[in-house]
Amino acid sequence: MGNLVIEKFRRKFSVMWVELLPLVELFVLVVILAGCHSKPAPVKSFVEEPFPEKLSGWNLFVGTGLHPNQGVLHYDLNTPLFSDYAGKYRFVWMPPGTHAQYRDETVFDFPVGTILAKSFAFPAENGKEKLIETRLLIHGKNGWVGLPYVWNESQTEARLDLAADPVPVNYADRSGQKHAFTYFIPNANECKQCHENARVMLPIGPKARNLNKDYVYSDGSANQLARWTQVGYLQGAPSPQATPKAARWDLPQSGTLDERARAYLDNNCAHCHQPGAGAGYTGFDLRLTATSLESLGLCKSPNSAGRVGNLVYDLVPGKPEESILVARMESIRPKEMMPQIGRSVVHQEGLALIREWVRSLSTNGAPCATLEASHPSHD
Repeated sequence: MGNLVIEKFRRKFSVMWVELLPLVELFVLVVILAGCHSKPAPVKSFVEEPFPEKLSGWNLFVGTGLHPNQGVLHYDLNTPLFSDYAGKYRFVWMPPGTHAQYRDETVFDFPVGTILAKSFAFPAENGKEKLIETRLLIHGKNGWVGLPYVWNESQTEARLDLAADPVPVNYADRSGQKHAFTYFIPNANECKQCHENARVMLPIGPKARNLNKDYVYSDGSANQLARWTQVGYLQGAPSPQATPKAARWDLPQSGTLDERARAYLDNNCAHCHQPGAGAGYTGFDLRLTATSLESLGLCKSPNSAGRVGNLVYDLVPGKPEESILVARMESIRPKEMMPQIGRSVVHQEGLALIREWVRSLSTNGAPCATLEASHPSHD
């Protein structure tokens, strides 16, 4: 009797399960789809210490890697700073309802809470890239703060390291040439060497002339300044056609030799070599807005790190082999190389550009000894 009851129950339950199965499957599918389409947590803004120990604590990116969260905008520069041939990925985020104020020549005026993120990566054996570090520049309550986050080997997270150890880098480029060197991650205090002017920390790259270019977004190509304006991140910008635009150092059709070389010096050297910056006292002004060869070191004896070998002048028109500017670019010796931090190897292509530019300059036959006598001393 008991067995008969159990058998009837099994049959009835089986029938019920078959009838309910579609509903169960539908419920599971709804749950999965809801999970797939749920919005990620918004970006978190920290404008004072303590800052997150993990990069993920900011919610700038979704999942692993560099997939930008909502409101995080990718951007690029016409001529970027050279950093040991690293691939760079730049992002900007601003608090809802805020915007940067356009500036024609200098860096934009960003609101408190702005996050500028720059990640550095090198080719990996799997054909992808290996992330080394992500630097955040945060506009806090008391000014800009630089925070270096170092990625782990599994590429799942980056942790705040204010004094990171050097990283050995080994990779083969697209031509098959192998590279092996030590990559140095600047510590938090070293950020000031490049980003400080008149003792105030500032961004370097986000200027109109650097951002005035097209970028391929997920919905198509658009001018970056126009896109920043469209999403509400920039106010007061004229049309891209009426905005300054730097040449691309490696693209001849983007400008003359002089324009490309000056753009390279502007973004690789001028953060120190301009009034108010670390090397401002030298009178060696490498900004794109400098107006004369004299400000670029024409026949000027150095007054900072001194001579390099038997070389006497910073810039000798027509003679790159006699120009200290070129010698410092091709050096990797500490206290002699320029820039002093941010690279461990020589940028051969950039060096070739500056050599060609120096070779093209002329003083109409006047030797440097004659021209130097007419220059005011910067000592």
